[in-house]
Amino acid sequence: MPITPSSVRDLPVGLLGRAQAVQPRTVALRRALHRRPELGLDLPATRDAVRDALADLPITVHLGGSCSSVVGVIEGARPGPTVLLRGDMDALPLQEDTGLGFASEVDGAMHACGHDTHVAMLASAARLLAEDRDRLAGRVLLMFQPGEEGFHGARHMIEEGLLERSGPAGEPEAAFALHISSTLPSGELHHRPGAIMAAADVLRVTVTGRGGHASAPQDACDPVPAAAAMVGALQTMLTRRIGPHDPAVLTIARITAGTTDNIIPETAQLEGTLRTLSEPVRAQLHTEIDRVCRHLALAHDCTAEVEIVPGYPVTVNDPGAAESLARVGAKVLGAPRCTPMQAPIMGAEDFSYVLRRVPGALAFLGGRPAGVAAETAPPNHSNRVVFDESALPSGVAVHAGLALAALSG
Repeated sequence: MPITPSSVRDLPVGLLGRAQAVQPRTVALRRALHRRPELGLDLPATRDAVRDALADLPITVHLGGSCSSVVGVIEGARPGPTVLLRGDMDALPLQEDTGLGFASEVDGAMHACGHDTHVAMLASAARLLAEDRDRLAGRVLLMFQPGEEGFHGARHMIEEGLLERSGPAGEPEAAFALHISSTLPSGELHHRPGAIMAAADVLRVTVTGRGGHASAPQDACDPVPAAAAMVGALQTMLTRRIGPHDPAVLTIARITAGTTDNIIPETAQLEGTLRTLSEPVRAQLHTEIDRVCRHLALAHDCTAEVEIVPGYPVTVNDPGAAESLARVGAKVLGAPRCTPMQAPIMGAEDFSYVLRRVPGALAFLGGRPAGVAAETAPPNHSNRVVFDESALPSGVAVHAGLALAALSG
């Protein structure tokens, strides 16, 4: 289901203006969600807010069973394929320090990654699409997803039959998502084909030696030097086993050992993250990490237990879908506001599970407040991050434009 240049040219005029007209609704929903953030897969209040936002529209709503997902189906006036639009809903376990008038009222929870804006933009795009049902040859699948922040919410929804909601036409023929960024210029669309976000795996290593008195290390088998040696050795391994054109990031972010100053502990633990942009490199590094840690432990007369917990896959944009997204963005927002990305981002996204099944693309929407420099703007996941709400109509219009162009019939 390619989005052709002619279907983009035929998009209704004034789409951005219509998105701006529903901005009060968009902002109201966004701020309501921001005040009451929820974590993980169980988001009952967020689910109800989404359902209420769609209640007056001709949209069939399905609620998830294993998680608080919401799937909306907009049936077009004529038969045709299905296009999926995603908005993730969960917050982060973080105490907000923005000072906003609508700051989080929930201790230890904050919409620090902008998922509240994603939900609000998709709900308002649904309103525009419902008004334009007579233009649609096919259906729009609205994917309101919990559990993006490490809980594999997209996978839960797929396992529950998300992609089968397309009806007799089969699985969706295209899927699109937008992710807001607090460091990109407000209202700009940043896009690229191929890998756009990394796979993310968790690394845990337990080094076991033999405890003893800190004054007599010769009578013990100290796991701390072995663990310390692993940190440097793993970085060396990365540069000597993986070519410079295959990006990979390995960070040891946590080291724990011991209880006091005069005891050599029996164990030391390392914990970190591995980020890769291709599955072959990912698999190779799983093997190399295990080998380096086990052999270094043996060199120190210790043993090592290595656990690598697979996280989200690489987020890979279909080239045709990425080009279509860029075309729609240029038509709706203007070509100067659509910027090709030179490199992927090493963060991870569970929209990758959808893109493994359906050709599609994810892009970034700028949300940096006016007057704030990129180098000083608190980034996504910061306790001080602020997103410019004037960027939201751009996301609403792009969402709606993608569906209208794809289902122009």
